[in-house]
Amino acid sequence: FVMYSSAVKRLAVKLSKICNDLRLLSSGPRAGINEINLPKMQPGSSIMPGKVNPVIPEVVNQVCFKVIGNDHTVTMAAEAGQLELNVFEPIIAQSILESIEMLKNAMKTLKYRCIEGITANEEVCRQQVNNSIGLVTALNPVLGYETCSQLAREALETNRGPYELVLEKGLLSKEELDKLLAPENMIRPRENSEN
Repeated sequence: FVMYSSAVKRLAVKLSKICNDLRLLSSGPRAGINEINLPKMQPGSSIMPGKVNPVIPEVVNQVCFKVIGNDHTVTMAAEAGQLELNVFEPIIAQSILESIEMLKNAMKTLKYRCIEGITANEEVCRQQVNNSIGLVTALNPVLGYETCSQLAREALETNRGPYELVLEKGLLSKEELDKLLAPENMIRPRENSEN
């Protein structure tokens, strides 16, 4: 019983983590990460008009908390048995079956009422990429280490992105820079120019 219940709990822990990530990635719109939009399920927050609460991930989190609690109940009930007899098997069975049913329903709700409706905030993501100091790594093979180090320093000191600085300094044209930093090009291995 304990091993089976702990496997169900493990699923609940992973599912709760996914919901925490969804809540964080959708936080905002101005003071959060705001990389994704979750479907609107209710007309906003009771204390903050216009805010969209991540109610589906929140309800799934709560189901997961209950499943984790049920696992603790199973653990304690299994531990309380004596010799070859455990009079607490009814609460063990009830807790495990309840956990399975709740998780099944929670996963369906999360899939159909949240995940299928998620959209990306493309402009926010694009701005974050263009302002990332990490871009200098992709520019290094073309502009060289020293130039990229200077760009990174200046970007940090002026709170500007390397993308903007490269264009301002005329180091690359917009077309060259966009091609070099296109996500589909950045995820492929580069050919060594010396070969």
